[in-house]
Amino acid sequence: MSPPSQTPRTLLVTGGAGFIGSNFLRFVLEQRPTWRIVNFDALTYAGNLANLTDIEDDPRYAFIHADIRDREAVAQALADHSVDGVVHFAAESHVDRSIMDSGPFLSTNVIGTQVMLDAARQANIARFVHIGTDEVYGELPLERTDLKFTEETPIQPNSPYSASKAAADMLALAYHHTFGMNVVVTRCSNNFGPYQYPEKVIPLFVTNLIDGKKVPLYGDGKNVRDWLHVIDHCEAILAVLERGLPGEVYNIGGNNERSNNELTRTILKIMALGEEMIQPVTDRLGHDRRYAIDAAKIKRGLNWQPTRSAWPTALEQTIAWYRDHEHWWRPLKEKPKPVKVSA
Repeated sequence: MSPPSQTPRTLLVTGGAGFIGSNFLRFVLEQRPTWRIVNFDALTYAGNLANLTDIEDDPRYAFIHADIRDREAVAQALADHSVDGVVHFAAESHVDRSIMDSGPFLSTNVIGTQVMLDAARQANIARFVHIGTDEVYGELPLERTDLKFTEETPIQPNSPYSASKAAADMLALAYHHTFGMNVVVTRCSNNFGPYQYPEKVIPLFVTNLIDGKKVPLYGDGKNVRDWLHVIDHCEAILAVLERGLPGEVYNIGGNNERSNNELTRTILKIMALGEEMIQPVTDRLGHDRRYAIDAAKIKRGLNWQPTRSAWPTALEQTIAWYRDHEHWWRPLKEKPKPVKVSA
């Protein structure tokens, strides 16, 4: 394995005010002290500059409030800051919202990615890392625990969200094949950790329980996800950025498969609450039954594996973070929800 690059770099990170993006910014500034980072974010409902208050005055950090679909803004940011690498997080990402209205998902995730790729190609950016999701693979049967998603698993997205992310992945790989761009795609499993928007399951459940409210458990609760701590994910992305092979896909997983039933009951146990706090609700439309990541390729090729994702410790630490940071999540839970307006 080649050593990490110590060459000063300037990264443009899209969606850096979001959950994973903000953790990545902080992680890179800690791990690569000579690097500079430009955070390019439209600050939609899940983008939150409060995620970054501890680094906002760092001279190595700059923020640009702009949309990835704005060609001029993207091109100007790349030129003005002499960017040599792009890490593309920005995306609409909540499956339930994509079921209610898929339009913003296609616009941001597909057209936005195309704009970013075009701008990076025209600016001769040295490296473009596109952040994807394991949801593009579809689902695995619950009873086949021997099966996992590999990078060769056929793409079979089952929600408007995952379909838009699959299209973005294919665009990124097509730009490598057609134009020779130095593009790498990652596909991660479900993330958890600090600064996750409280509509997602773990922070939703924890903050509901802090408020004495029940937690909504979809369907029979048997759906299985592979849970990956966000800092493990950030470490893997940095490895891909520095050492990943152009045109390749790298799966990133936590080695931590849990059913929604187990997730719910583990949270309740850690918070010393009983099952009376569970509120069964109608299952999500088209709810995929099981995701499971085979991360052998990134372990073998880049010497990465998760070290922070194992339960119960990682989940206990995450719950403690939300208990200690009510000042961060309270305004987000009290903020009015966007309303879909029909024509």
